[in-house]
Amino acid sequence: MSGPVVLGIESSCDETGAGIVRDGKLLAHVVASSMDEHARFGGVVPEIAARAHLQSFDPVVREALDRAGLRLGQIDAVAVTTGPGLSGALQVGLAGAKSLAYAAGVPLYGVHHLAGHVAADTLEHGPLPEPCVVLIVSGGHTSLLLVRDLVREPILHLGDTLDDAAGECFDKVARILGLPYPGGPAIDRAARDGDANVVAFPRPLTRPGDDPYAFSFSGLKTAAARWVERHRAQGLDLPVADGAAALQEAVADVLSRKALAACRTYDVKTLIVVGGVAANSRVRALTEQRCASAGVRLRVPPMTLCTDNGAMIAAVGDLLVRAGAEPAPLDVSVDPSAPLEYASLTPSAPVSARAA
Repeated sequence: MSGPVVLGIESSCDETGAGIVRDGKLLAHVVASSMDEHARFGGVVPEIAARAHLQSFDPVVREALDRAGLRLGQIDAVAVTTGPGLSGALQVGLAGAKSLAYAAGVPLYGVHHLAGHVAADTLEHGPLPEPCVVLIVSGGHTSLLLVRDLVREPILHLGDTLDDAAGECFDKVARILGLPYPGGPAIDRAARDGDANVVAFPRPLTRPGDDPYAFSFSGLKTAAARWVERHRAQGLDLPVADGAAALQEAVADVLSRKALAACRTYDVKTLIVVGGVAANSRVRALTEQRCASAGVRLRVPPMTLCTDNGAMIAAVGDLLVRAGAEPAPLDVSVDPSAPLEYASLTPSAPVSARAA
């Protein structure tokens, strides 16, 4: 007998995602992005994102159901991102998910967004090995985790970014270089024609005595800005491709170096790299090269599952249902700054909100 069918909803930032998973298998997923609407502002505008989620929610869910060949009445559970993320965007997704769960008469599960990124890999490569080291790299997060049972045990943070995330560094430096938003893909494209050895950008927090698993990319961003300023002050043409390649190399070096160090320390033989920056070609290539040399298996989801999507939320929901986890309470709310401790995230609404 086949297992329960779980519909996942993601709306933490500028992607409205719906995914459907059963027994760890992806049946369908659809994403609508409002990125083009934010591009002229050089970053995500929360009010625009929330409005875009309102407009995209129903069409995205309908298309996901159509692709899976299912009706809403055939869904057994709904999972939704309850944090972290933009407050208004999260509220839109949660309200929609509550409506779907109520209409279908099925339980609702609140999911931590970052746990969704971790679970995305299971849709391609199967269950997570226990334990595994997970490197999450995205526009807002850079974390190194030790994961055992994703939905039954607490998630151990080995290190997090102290300031800018890797993706945030890409976005900010891309703007300095005159490249379009989003900066990560633009840096990757420009770097193809560049020489990473032309510019000696720093590798933050990699000296002896530094925290071996913490990250910091603010100084790297500043170094890139100073490099650009020097060229412009001297009236020199800016070698954008070389700068992009050097920046990308520095980020990939730091990420892969620290991730492999964690694998050695904890005697872990599988490294999983997830999040939007996992789509970066140099991050993938250098990490793969270093994993091969160290005898560590590298798992990276397909690029379509690296960025925010509903399939990853459905994947966590599927694991929670099969583990017998309690559904979210009726007053479940959102937590825009929730730390990653457990895959399930079911914050309660404040008393004032419940009273209203």
